[in-house]
Amino acid sequence: MPSVLPLGDPAPADGVLPAQAAAGAAERRFGLYAHIPFCAVRCGYCDFNTYTARELGGGASQDAYAGTAVQEVRFAAEALRASGLPPRPLSTVFFGGGTPTLLPAPDLVDILAAATAEWGIEDGAEVTTEANPDSVTPESLQQLADGGFTRVSFGMQSAVPHVLKVLDRTHEPSRVPLAVEWAREAGLKVSVDLIYGTPGESMQDWETSLDAALGYEPDHISAYALIVEDGTKLAARIRRGEVPPVDDDDHAAKYVLADERMQAAGLSWYEVSNWARTPEDACRHNLAYWRGEDWWGLGPGAHSHVGGVRWWNVKHPVAYAGRLGRGESPAAGRETLDAPTREVERVMLLTRLAEGLQSSSLAVPARREVAGLIAEGLVDGAAALGGRVVLTLRGRLLADAVVRRLLPED
Repeated sequence: MPSVLPLGDPAPADGVLPAQAAAGAAERRFGLYAHIPFCAVRCGYCDFNTYTARELGGGASQDAYAGTAVQEVRFAAEALRASGLPPRPLSTVFFGGGTPTLLPAPDLVDILAAATAEWGIEDGAEVTTEANPDSVTPESLQQLADGGFTRVSFGMQSAVPHVLKVLDRTHEPSRVPLAVEWAREAGLKVSVDLIYGTPGESMQDWETSLDAALGYEPDHISAYALIVEDGTKLAARIRRGEVPPVDDDDHAAKYVLADERMQAAGLSWYEVSNWARTPEDACRHNLAYWRGEDWWGLGPGAHSHVGGVRWWNVKHPVAYAGRLGRGESPAAGRETLDAPTREVERVMLLTRLAEGLQSSSLAVPARREVAGLIAEGLVDGAAALGGRVVLTLRGRLLADAVVRRLLPED
């Protein structure tokens, strides 16, 4: 969730959505994203809407945040009812940040309980929180599990101290296996996040991180190429020549190695940057994003999407709390997506999935491109014979180029 909000139309204070949002809603699943904007230290590469405790004034403290988030849960439930949306239980809930586990576990459980009281929750629903390895204890993880959480995603990023230092990560590598063990003892599924391509990270460093992560035998691993965002501390360090710039060829070589190691360890890719031990271990919340389902995003700067209507909250926690305190929508703006825009997003997102997209759903000119993509080794030929466009390993490395070939012509 980048810190710069898009431009858009004004959002009404009552949060009521246009009629388009309700059309076909009964056939779509509904999830909740809860943004917890607090971090102990701002990482040098991070462009997300996060704040350290000393950056915030009254009305937006960590102590008060759970109560404010519960206010938005109740506001959201009423706004959706007023918009004519049918009642739908939550299929997934995801607490992201920031570092959600900087809040006490009972606060996170309270937010989840409020959401469940308003919407209900499906049997077997996935409920995830992100966590830094140094922000949890055996007791806090057990409290989360007892309160309805089913999954924790640890921000490991690397197992190599000098790489973690460049990223400004605060945890010790030795903390990760402890956190994973505690989560398992609490009955939680475990995912770990890795970043590759950090300035100064050698191929051997990346192998060390992969071997360590796979050695913990998690249910799920996400591995993302480092993107240096303008305005971040890392971007400034690269500009000053303090650390080398990132390299696309290095990213590609490290991705290939990651995929080889993941498959050898029994994890399969289901999205370009994500691998799971079984289909049931894939992150269902993120799959809902990629499949264009509905979700409400609560918290400062959080984005929501319901039936082709997208909106985003004000960024600053003080402004966010103030609006909810007045009974107003915290939304800063919104947009109603037209059919061509929704089609571009559908192709762009579904192409990234191992399940691919149906060839018959593409425009005729795009269907004609598929044979060429197969010949170039970018799309799997056997899958195409079965009517689906699925990326090969080479296609995953060049996913953006494949998408451009499959998009409708202007």
